[in-house]
Amino acid sequence: MEPKKPFLMRVRYFMAWLLAGPQSERMKKAKSRIGLAMLSFGGLYLIIAGSMISYALNRDSSQRSAIRSQEAVSSARPDIVDRNGEVLATDVRTVSLFAEPRKLAASFDVDEATELLTAVLPDLDQREVRDRLRSGKGFVWLRREITLEQRGQIHRLGIPGIGFLNEAKRSYPNGPTLSHVLGHVNVDNQGIAGMERYIDGRGLAELHRAGFATSRNQEPVQLSIDLRVQHVLRDELIKAHQRFRAKAASGVIIDVNTGEIVAMASIPDYDPNHPGGSMGDDRINRLTTGVFEMGSVMKALTIAMAVDSGRFNVNSSIDSRFPLVVGRHQVKDFHAQRRVLTLAEVFTYSSNIGTSRMAMTLGGEHQRTFLRRLGQMSRLQTELPESAAPLLPRRWADITIATVSFGHGISVAPLQAVMGTAALMNGGLLIQPTFLRRTPEQVAAASTRVIRPETSNVMRFLMRLNAERGSGRRADVDGYYVGGKTGTAEKVIGGRYAKDRLLNSFMAVFPADQPRYLVLVTLDEPKGIPETHGLATAGFNAAPTAARVITRAAPLLGLQPRFDLPPAAQSIQVGYRGPAAR
Repeated sequence: MEPKKPFLMRVRYFMAWLLAGPQSERMKKAKSRIGLAMLSFGGLYLIIAGSMISYALNRDSSQRSAIRSQEAVSSARPDIVDRNGEVLATDVRTVSLFAEPRKLAASFDVDEATELLTAVLPDLDQREVRDRLRSGKGFVWLRREITLEQRGQIHRLGIPGIGFLNEAKRSYPNGPTLSHVLGHVNVDNQGIAGMERYIDGRGLAELHRAGFATSRNQEPVQLSIDLRVQHVLRDELIKAHQRFRAKAASGVIIDVNTGEIVAMASIPDYDPNHPGGSMGDDRINRLTTGVFEMGSVMKALTIAMAVDSGRFNVNSSIDSRFPLVVGRHQVKDFHAQRRVLTLAEVFTYSSNIGTSRMAMTLGGEHQRTFLRRLGQMSRLQTELPESAAPLLPRRWADITIATVSFGHGISVAPLQAVMGTAALMNGGLLIQPTFLRRTPEQVAAASTRVIRPETSNVMRFLMRLNAERGSGRRADVDGYYVGGKTGTAEKVIGGRYAKDRLLNSFMAVFPADQPRYLVLVTLDEPKGIPETHGLATAGFNAAPTAARVITRAAPLLGLQPRFDLPPAAQSIQVGYRGPAAR
């Protein structure tokens, strides 16, 4: 048996046959040579492709995940616009600097790289940069958001393992004007406060993590805010804050028929382009995050409760001749009339005695049920994630009924009080406040009837009457038929009420005969000034501030002034007989 020829010898014979051999097989050999060449090149490309795949699969996983994560979370966010389409928040492109320490350490001196980088970016900490470059990691950040000029300078240094990533940076063209509404984002362009956080909570964060939120073709988020009115409100609050040397000021304007918030500001505020300024208790959104005893503005809710019960009407008589004794406590009036008052007079004179008597007649259970119905007993829910739960009495004793009736002993978010008062003005519908535009169908879905339309009519009459002859006179604006209620609440300091530490409020509706908007202005610890004869109560500071807001905002809201309107007793029919008829 003939031994088998070695493999290499057989290959040699094959190649000799392929390259030489009989003339008759020339065409066959040519085809074979072409096939062999194709096979060789194909194998070569397969080897190259395999090497590339192997390199990609074996790259440092932390580097890949970090870069992929940053490209995802730093991708585009939708623009935020106001109700008229004005841009409130948008993305701009920026460049960030990173390093690959493993790659750098293999071909470049770390100390030299540190010196070169800190020469271009002198505010970098040399020790921190050096530690990061020596970390041996696959990916580290060196600086987020550098300028194009700095990028060019670093690029020309030619340091291996140093790179750049394009990122999205949030920009707020109006600076601090809407800081507490818009909130802000972190360095990764993720919303962490205000409407920015709400947007992430609606699915954008998941898209970021999946790497799909990279398109600039996202639909803008349209708010109910009117930027023009917002400028007016914030400007007047800043002026009042300075003029009355107040600790803080805040305000909101809401459409009573839709629940849409048209403007909201809390002073001091901050610039969301530099969110570090948001730190500190004085920078909170006092309308949703803070809870306060709102004082006499809550009397509107108590009187509405009394009227809606059917046991009182606008002409009912309430004995306010003497302080009301409740156990060991006495309820007194700030401006005591020392006589029997009608329900309308209890409102215009802001009588604690009269309000307490009505609440105690109805009882604590009725009071709790009514307040719960008007949304004052649970946490306010809006798109803003920042909200505080109300502080409620632990036990509802008789003195609790009395004090809660005039806004003491219960602390709510100011926007919560606005929501309840709006229901008294719009015909009796409690509508959840919103920072987004609403369709009529959405308004209907968000509305719940809480009082009778007839009760709402009485409350609008009382609000207007108070602006004509009560504590709201300084809030009246000719042509806009303003109604309103003052609130001057003593703050609790160290467990006791401090007479010289006031939280002042004014709740204004306009026009009172055809309600459209409700305005709340609050001033925290305002001081008396010569123009107010040293007095610091709400009628002398919060009320005139609300008047200035209405004067400037009403035309922007499309309201035409109507002059020579009749008094409330003639234009809002509630069967009021008036003082002279008693």
